[in-house]
Amino acid sequence: MSAGYFASPWPAEDAGPARLQVPLSGPGLALQAGETLGCVTRNTLLTTMTVLGDPGEVFLLRHSALRSHIGLPTTACVERIDSLTLKTFARSPRLPGGPMWPGGMAIHRNGDIYVVYGRYAHRLDRDCQLKDTLRLPKDQAYNSFVVLDNGLIVTKNLSDTVPAALSVIDPQTLKELSPATLCPEPSVARLSALGNTVYVVGVRSIFRYHWNGPRHCLVFDADWRFDYIGQSSQSYGWDVVLDGAHAWFMDNGKHRYRINMLGAGVSPTPNRLIRVSLSDASNHEWFEISGLPAGSITNPPLFDRLRRIVVAFDSANKVLKAWRFMPEQSALQPLWQKQNFGAASHMILFADTGELVVNDYRRMGEEVVVLEIETGEEKGRVRSGGITQGVVFPSVGWSRDLYWCSMGRLARVFVQDGSSSL
Repeated sequence: MSAGYFASPWPAEDAGPARLQVPLSGPGLALQAGETLGCVTRNTLLTTMTVLGDPGEVFLLRHSALRSHIGLPTTACVERIDSLTLKTFARSPRLPGGPMWPGGMAIHRNGDIYVVYGRYAHRLDRDCQLKDTLRLPKDQAYNSFVVLDNGLIVTKNLSDTVPAALSVIDPQTLKELSPATLCPEPSVARLSALGNTVYVVGVRSIFRYHWNGPRHCLVFDADWRFDYIGQSSQSYGWDVVLDGAHAWFMDNGKHRYRINMLGAGVSPTPNRLIRVSLSDASNHEWFEISGLPAGSITNPPLFDRLRRIVVAFDSANKVLKAWRFMPEQSALQPLWQKQNFGAASHMILFADTGELVVNDYRRMGEEVVVLEIETGEEKGRVRSGGITQGVVFPSVGWSRDLYWCSMGRLARVFVQDGSSSL
């Protein structure tokens, strides 16, 4: 696990800054013959994510939105919820946000909760009481943050027109350590990190910054950068997964999402899975996912380090696909593919059992599906309700269960005896 985060199975979005989407502790669902998936849901206002604290602790981040349509500032809220019923135990005050975009939440190694939403960063205790607030420099939405191994918090504004600016925050004082670091281009994707190095997917290239302790600032790595757009007509990439040796992300991220991603692609080209070596950015390649026109996504792929399997999707054309990565040849070998499968969200991999959790949007509703990552075989499925297709963040739970977030619904999905579903 990253040293900057609290020691729980899932202390942050994607379980940590490398975005591996694998729980840091605890067993998988281990679905057996005769067992099915059950579901408990509650309606929510724009749910973004859940994270876990001490055993039994579950925290929920949500935000407002309607005010943004008339130019008014929006707010966020953190709840501590019952791990089984989803009932609210404690709730923060309304947290100032300003510009609307789904933010981020994590539990720091110091035990407190940090939230970045809109142009504000907040520090709360685990009773959801506000301890401090920082107004960030850009009058734009900041799309979440990463915690470095040294404990520092790094966030950035979301923009596809003006260059991104990285702010480094001291978690104890909740003050910026230095003036914001201006990136060479805009960036829409969320940040990722390994150790004390921050990775940025810009609107046309991927690059990184190393934290320099003596100089107290982020330093641009001029020797590692890859222009993934080149002469193509692709649109920008989204969040990058760092497997320790390679960076993996997908492009054609510009889309027309309203309540789902179906047919929402903007660029006329197929979307691509992109790999870049972390040791040498000139070692890179890309692969069309479905090969269909107007392919698009809004999230990262998933890489199984144990089995060397990468899973990617084309949400606009409803295709989910898996490959085996063969690093000796820098090649991908197709494993399985699912057509007419509405995957769009961040995913979960239970590495010990090889169970992959994804969403499938069909019949104008969302279903949570457990697949065998080696074969694509379906092991369980349950309808989580709601008409929106989830494009945000799930997390694992505490007892053969998980939490699935979509814009208007929070669901707890759990393993039950098959007779319980009759």
